[in-house]
Amino acid sequence: TTARGVYVIAVTPFGDDGAVDKASTDRLIDFYAQCGVAGVTILGMMGEAPKLAPEESLAFARQAVRRAGRMPVVVGVSAPGFAAMRALAHGVMELGAAGVMIAPPSSLKGDDAAVAYYGDAAEALGPDVPFAIQDYPLATGVVLSPGVIRRIVEANPACVMLKAEDWPGLEKISALRRLEREGGMRRVSILVGNGGLFLPFELERGADGAMTGYAYPEMLVRVCALQA
Repeated sequence: TTARGVYVIAVTPFGDDGAVDKASTDRLIDFYAQCGVAGVTILGMMGEAPKLAPEESLAFARQAVRRAGRMPVVVGVSAPGFAAMRALAHGVMELGAAGVMIAPPSSLKGDDAAVAYYGDAAEALGPDVPFAIQDYPLATGVVLSPGVIRRIVEANPACVMLKAEDWPGLEKISALRRLEREGGMRRVSILVGNGGLFLPFELERGADGAMTGYAYPEMLVRVCALQA
């Protein structure tokens, strides 16, 4: 709930043979660390997670977490079924991941269905796996209003973060922070996406930092530092 700064979303390096490139993975994590990021997010949409077999996902997470050292690593565990989600989530948490990120499936229809889905996901993962809501309606087709996010947060103590990537999403951030100030919702960290395009304005609205892919993450780090 107190995460701040830049949690850069990592690509997954592949070799010419289609296997995960281990040497490139180490260089990538080292590069992010040198840029001063607060954390790294792997196996997100940018990380091409659907292209990996379960054992490849776990192996990549193992290497990334080991290389990151004390830098927190968030792992995307979105999956068509809760069994696969639970297996990957528990696997990466045992490796030392800081938490996981869950995107809603595109099949969800309606606010109640979204709230129920995250409740079921939280139950499948268990109370000891902190998770982030991935709110990216442009990719998932699922719109999560501030009221729905509030319901998810309040019903699931393990929900500690919102990856906010609506477009535009400024009013949503303001509405969520207003709910917190008025006592209608406990605080969660809000990290924003969309390539940092709106980052200065989102920080003004109450975002804690960025969780996005970016070619020059040191610039996002500097922007966050200047507006801290």
